[in-house]
Amino acid sequence: MNPNELKLSYPLGTTQPEPGHAIAVADGVRWVRMPLPFALDHINLWLLRDEIDGRQGWTLVDTGVSREPVKALWEQIFSNQLDGLPILRVVVTHMHPDHVGLAHWLCERWNAPLWMSMTDFAIARLWSRPAVPGDAGAGGGTGGNIALQHFVRHGLVDPQAQEKIRERGKYYPSHVPDMPAAFIRIMNHDRIRIGGREWRVIVGYGHAPEHVSLYCDTLQVLISGDMVLPRISTNVSVFDFEPESNPLPLYLKSLRDYDELPHDTLVLPSHGRPFTGLHERIAQQCAHHAERLDEVYAACSRPVTAGEIVPLMFKRELDPHQLTFAIGEALAHLHALWFEGKLKRVFEDGVYRFSRV
Repeated sequence: MNPNELKLSYPLGTTQPEPGHAIAVADGVRWVRMPLPFALDHINLWLLRDEIDGRQGWTLVDTGVSREPVKALWEQIFSNQLDGLPILRVVVTHMHPDHVGLAHWLCERWNAPLWMSMTDFAIARLWSRPAVPGDAGAGGGTGGNIALQHFVRHGLVDPQAQEKIRERGKYYPSHVPDMPAAFIRIMNHDRIRIGGREWRVIVGYGHAPEHVSLYCDTLQVLISGDMVLPRISTNVSVFDFEPESNPLPLYLKSLRDYDELPHDTLVLPSHGRPFTGLHERIAQQCAHHAERLDEVYAACSRPVTAGEIVPLMFKRELDPHQLTFAIGEALAHLHALWFEGKLKRVFEDGVYRFSRV
């Protein structure tokens, strides 16, 4: 456990749900944990006891990736962990594959509606199908030809890494093979009634286009999605689909929307363990990014690419999946300084380089 984690409290200790099981974390709230085929090997999903139109059942928050073993674990939960009641609706926090991958299957399995933000629904629906029929290499985000061109422009020079990213053109649809044709839109400040309690929507930016978190004042519980995590830093990246974006200030500004929540709020994150210490963790994240911005600015005493910034920010060896997020995050810090006017950018020999003004 790192020093920052020691400043947080974990009410459930090291307890976590076994595969195919759910455990209670608050009144009417159950925790499910599903495996992921990444270095980040799990995602937390949440079942909320509910009643809609006179029907008793559950609202599910997030889904896991589309994999047969994950479906099999869901079937175990349906059989043994739901008190014989159905899933009434599926809420998805954002469009990343581990959160939305099984939305189509779950909604179809239970004839349940999908609730999601407009922006993330639209991107997930677009990306779950190849951009050009028959072109598996088109891709976008973290894999395929379009993503590769973006990373090369920002200093990815390793031929092996380039080829692996090119081969990942089917990455998103392999984890999100389909999306429901219709959805119910969630917007910032909406109040959703779930199980007789009101859950307030807090939309955040920077990590995903329009990320939804849910807070219940009655329970003092925050389903934070990926916006606030106890152990790892939330990824904030510039990807090919929005190459001139400035997501880091958006993310840091979004964290301020949690300032009014109680200090003893129980945070239910998508990765890691439920914890208390929300404001401490937000302060840690703000300090972390301030330090990274100082490091990046110091490195820009000469013209540098985002690829050259990666070893400064990430000291460990990175697999291709991690490398795409690392370059994206390095670029997010460069863009923050560039938009602020502290850096200038030039495009030479097909590559962007940043240096101090």
